[in-house]
Amino acid sequence: MKPEEITHLASLARIALTDTEIAAYGVELAQIVEYVSTVNDIAADEADAAPMVGARYNVLRSDAVTNAPDQFTEAILREMPHTQGRSMAVKKILKAK
Repeated sequence: MKPEEITHLASLARIALTDTEIAAYGVELAQIVEYVSTVNDIAADEADAAPMVGARYNVLRSDAVTNAPDQFTEAILREMPHTQGRSMAVKKILKAK
């Protein structure tokens, strides 16, 4: 990369760089861009491969209650600023038509 491009990137990121850092980042950024292009080439090869065809299904599990009823209700209600019985009270924000 050109030093002007690195200086521009640094200004976009609001980073102050010395001339030594600009030279070092020029080499490092060129290596990074080359590596990313290699990774993109490999990913493109895999994307062009034939799609897999076959049965697809979801693996589901049955829901199971793992805690006792009302085990956490009191603790949760204690944290609420306003409650009404066993429910939390909130300010109405929608108008009914």
